[in-house]
Amino acid sequence: MTETATSVLRYAAFTDKGAGGNPAGVVLDAAGLDDAERLAVAAEIGYSETAFVEVTGEGYRVRYFSPQAEVAFCGHATIATAVALAERDGAGRRRFDTLAGPVVVETAAGPDGVTATLTSPPTRTRAADPAELDAALAALRWEAADLDPRYPAHVAFAGNDHLVLAVRERALLAALDYDYPALAALMAERNWVTVHLVWAESSTTFHARDPFPPGGVVEDPATGAAAAAFGGYLRALGLVELPATVTILQGVDMGRPSRLLVDITADSDQIQVTGTATALPQPSRTTLS
Repeated sequence: MTETATSVLRYAAFTDKGAGGNPAGVVLDAAGLDDAERLAVAAEIGYSETAFVEVTGEGYRVRYFSPQAEVAFCGHATIATAVALAERDGAGRRRFDTLAGPVVVETAAGPDGVTATLTSPPTRTRAADPAELDAALAALRWEAADLDPRYPAHVAFAGNDHLVLAVRERALLAALDYDYPALAALMAERNWVTVHLVWAESSTTFHARDPFPPGGVVEDPATGAAAAAFGGYLRALGLVELPATVTILQGVDMGRPSRLLVDITADSDQIQVTGTATALPQPSRTTLS
């Protein structure tokens, strides 16, 4: 790997009262790293995603790598990156140019630290076709009768595609035990980044779990891109009264409680997702070399 003094920062994004959240790596000066080196860094860090930042004339170019591959957009790594930049350079509005398009992020300092709000790429959604739904249910070891008919099975997009499935009972979500190879193969075939599994506590509060085989991990504890896609899904299907702020509670069943706030308006197909991020302890090796 090319020798560099670039620091690798570690943050937990979408923390709940400073705890839990989804760990992300952040490299704030990645201009000297090629794609192979970025992938190697992401694999060594071992988090579901690491963000690599380059300063441009209009803002920042940000690319995201899982331990296995590059992904077009990652919400929790975006929140982590925005907080890292705010802590270094001050809060404010920043533009991130990603493979999924431009993403604007606003940061603000408060008594509990820095809060970041990302505005997603334009969202869209489509009904899941019967074959892919049947295959997903088989991999999840669920039945069609387990699904909540109020929330149709869809493939929702906010920079990446996510299969959205809602269940009738919270206990089924808590007992999730899926067939990893089968779901991984289906997601690779369909180009889904996560499967966004939800249970509706109310019309504006949802509990979620997100299997993430494409990233080489069993489950993601907080998924900002999926939260944005889900917000677009709720808006497009008229499943929430607008404007709305939806709370997504994720990661609880894997011991990493996370809180994502999703703002949905009537006049835009872009969704805002807000969360906090907490710096994690750095290991003894904090630079790439």
